[in-house]
Amino acid sequence: MQTPPFQLARTSALGARDACCQPTEADLRTSRRRARLAELDSHLHCSVIGTCLSTGELRKLVPKFTDLDRHHASDLEIHHAAVELAIAGGAGAKALNKALDERYAGAIRRFDAARDPQALLDLWNEALKSGDIPPAYWALMSHPHASIEVRQSAFGELHMLSHLVGAANRADIRRLVALESQNQELREKIERQQARLLELSAERDASVRQSNEHALQLAALGQRKADRSATDIETEVERLREKVEDGERRLALHTSRREAAEQRALSEEEQTRALRNKLGEAQALLKVVQAECAALERATLEADDQPGARRRGIDWVSGKRVVYVGGRPNSNAVLKALVATAGGELIVHDGGIEDRKGLLAAALPNADVVLFPVDCIDHDSMSMLKRVCERHGVEYSPLRTASVASFVEFVARLTASAQNTHASAPPPSAFCLRHG
Repeated sequence: MQTPPFQLARTSALGARDACCQPTEADLRTSRRRARLAELDSHLHCSVIGTCLSTGELRKLVPKFTDLDRHHASDLEIHHAAVELAIAGGAGAKALNKALDERYAGAIRRFDAARDPQALLDLWNEALKSGDIPPAYWALMSHPHASIEVRQSAFGELHMLSHLVGAANRADIRRLVALESQNQELREKIERQQARLLELSAERDASVRQSNEHALQLAALGQRKADRSATDIETEVERLREKVEDGERRLALHTSRREAAEQRALSEEEQTRALRNKLGEAQALLKVVQAECAALERATLEADDQPGARRRGIDWVSGKRVVYVGGRPNSNAVLKALVATAGGELIVHDGGIEDRKGLLAAALPNADVVLFPVDCIDHDSMSMLKRVCERHGVEYSPLRTASVASFVEFVARLTASAQNTHASAPPPSAFCLRHG
């Protein structure tokens, strides 16, 4: 249908409708009765019958009331006849109405719960989302509370949905054409492969025939040379047998070499992958060691250039209380001196070797940061200090080694991070909350 079967509604107010759309007194008296198919607008019959009844059902029903042959009539003729029966009313329209009511009784019961047009539209929208359109369309069109706006909205959405279905069919046709082209290519490929197989079969048959001919020639030669001694024949046969066995041995040798080469290639591939992983780990470790060496070198140069001055490279520890768990006695003494020179305090605990672990639990809550080298600390102490730090909200961080370089590089990173944060912070406000 090219155009809607009724004038588009401009407003939902009852007074704005045309006079022909005003409900009559009879309509008000029968407002609680569902509309029959013949009572609907004649332009709606096409969409109702085409959407809600299948061609098979119409072929069984329409010939009972018309002269059409159900076996030879086209689908279009059956559809037109059904629409004419619905428009004319009478027994044909009643039979169509009965078929619709029986088929969609469940949807009709579900839509009976609607008491106003908005509830009808809500049920219709749910049916659109679920794709169960034919039952909802008939239940809505025949509902006693279905206004002209509601039917117009449902008809318009069904009309646009038919366009979408047509577009989808066109896309399916394009895909079908592409699949047929692909099928043709595959068929041609199979034909080429079969032709190649036939050629190979012919070559094999020719080879067999040649072998048979060669055998026959050998037999004829043997017949002609019957006077040759049996020893010479046996020698020739033995020579041919040895030649065949030699070919089989060479084939087995090449096969074993190929398998060995494949095994070596797989092994070398695994070794290459392992070496790449080790190379990546070594490169990462090299970067860390380079960073530690650079930080240690900067701290050493600052100490040589300005003896007795605070070390700017590790300014972060100034005024901070750092707890260092684990490590080695010699490097711990150097770390204490570095932190003291920078204006901080370093508390060293060996993790429970000589110092009591109770002292460690007591020192952690008052620390600004807790550091521990992962190569010089036992697992029990590391687990305990993590639990205590998380309980008291104290930051902790592992160090790669117990070397001075690892400690200096970590503190230098904290110093650089603190400087960047301070540099990006906005200037303090001059406004005073007390004096204005």
